[in-house]
Formats: sequence, structure tokens, C-alpha cells
Amino acid sequence: MITALAALFLGLILLLWGADKFVEGASGVAEYLGVSPFLIGILIVGFGTSAPELVVSFTAALNKSTSIAIGNAYGSNIVNIGLILGITALIKPVKVRAGVLKKEIPILFAITCFSYLLIADSRISRIEGFILLILFFVLMGWSVFQDRKKRRNNFDLEIKESLELVKVSLKSSVFYTIIGLLLLVVSSKLLVFGAVFFAKKAGISELVIGLTIIALGTSLPELASSSAAAFKGKNDIALGNIIGSNLFNTLAVTGLAFSVYPSSFPKVLVSRDFMFMLFLTAMIFVTGFGFKKQGEINRIKGSFLIGVYILYLSILVLK
Repeated sequence: MITALAALFLGLILLLWGADKFVEGASGVAEYLGVSPFLIGILIVGFGTSAPELVVSFTAALNKSTSIAIGNAYGSNIVNIGLILGITALIKPVKVRAGVLKKEIPILFAITCFSYLLIADSRISRIEGFILLILFFVLMGWSVFQDRKKRRNNFDLEIKESLELVKVSLKSSVFYTIIGLLLLVVSSKLLVFGAVFFAKKAGISELVIGLTIIALGTSLPELASSSAAAFKGKNDIALGNIIGSNLFNTLAVTGLAFSVYPSSFPKVLVSRDFMFMLFLTAMIFVTGFGFKKQGEINRIKGSFLIGVYILYLSILVLK
């Protein structure tokens, strides 16, 4: 038991440190290559904050712990909206642009609904995993193409300011990128080992461990970046980080895990956890919609989201 707890604790610390070093190094490399701040934010920082979920779920799939793999992905989505967006709104009300309400949020909701068609039978095959991955790359390619057409220079400046990039040598940037990736791999192995061992000893299902402890741990980078963006008033980044992370988890994290090890999972994930995730996804639009004025997720709405997350945790604990 002590070994499992130590592995969980050390794994979470190394996971967060590795993700931070990876983002720092990859951002530096991208700067030297002349990549735009927007693409750094979407492709590198977006990947960096979701890298813990990706590596942990991938490692869990390799160990044939698919309940942890999908529990981590969906649990992180629930954490992102219920807890992180809620806390972000408590720090400072989140302004929601009309464009986000019309495009990004509906896309996330549509992708979530589409994923239900694949998981309804409590199983994801290798082909279905590949479908999710292909859809992810198509969506990313389309987003980059649309952005290059619009040349969102103001948003570029916000991204660059939020990253607070420190000019370091290319050699150091490459070193941090490699070290970050290695830490992500090692920490994910520790985390999965500790979670599986702890679950078996404590009589807790792997699914619940993935939905709670691991999901909370791997979502800490999103909490840090969204909270920091909220303090600076960068609402595009705070909300965009959560939407982007959930798209990444639903498509790339789940797709990669089940492409590696196609398998079934507990039916309760579909009837309980997925439905909570779907409800919270819809709540982004409902709470962000503004009647004849700009939408805003204020502190009252943020408290509501946190309340829904607490209710979800209570159901998991008291089941």
C-alpha cells in the first residue's frame, strides 16, 4: 500500500514537472523555427497540457488497464469543465465570444455526441480508435488552415504574452524537450503502477481510480494555465485551453489508447460518466450564452459547475 501511494505521489510530481519542461523546451524550439505564437499555443501548449492524459492512457493501454485509460480521458474532461472552468470563473468571470459559441463549443459537443456512437456498446475496437485519431488530425488541420486564413494577430499577441517565453538557446530548448518527454514516460509508468496496485489492494475499481485520482492529477496543468490566464484576463486562452484539452482527450487520448489495445470497459462508464461529461459539455454553451449581450460565465455559474462536479464525485464515492 505504501509503495503504491509513493508511486502515485512521485508519479504526479514528475508528471507535472515533465509537462512543464516539455512545453518550455518545445516552445523554444518552435520560436527558433519561426512558428507563429498561435500555432505554439494550439499545437504545443495544447498538447503539453494534455500530454499527461495522453501518456498515462497510452501506458495504461499497454498494461491492458483500459478502464484506467478511458477513465482518465473522460474523467479529465469532467474535471476540466466542472472544476477547472468553475474555479477559473470564480477567479474572474470568463467572457465568451460569439464566435466560440457558434463554432468551437458546438464542435466539441458534436464530437462528444459522435464518440457516444463508438462507446455505446461498452467497447472500442482498433478501427474505432483509428477513426478517433483520424478525426483529431482532420480537425487540427482544419483549425490551423482556418487560422492562417484569418491571421488572428491580436490573439497571437495574447498567446505570446501568456506563454512568457524566455529566450534560451536552441540547444537548451531541445534538451528540455527531450527531458520533458522522458519524465512524462517514466512518471506515467509510476502513476499507472501505483493506481492499479492501490485499486486492487483497496478494493476500488480501476475505472473509479482513473476517473478521480488520475484524472485530477493529469488535469493540473490545465488548472494552472487556465487560472493564470484568468488572472491576466486572457479569456480566449482560459476557455480555449479547456475546449482544446477536451477535444484532445476525447479524440487523441482515447483513440491512441484503444488503437494500441482495443477492449471493452464497464457499462457504467456509458450510462453514468459519459452522460455527466455530455451534460457538462452542454453547460459550457448554456452558461456562456448571453441574451442580447456578450456571454459570460460569471461566479454564480462557476459555482454551479463546481457543484455539479461535487455531485458527480459524491455519486462515485457513495455508489
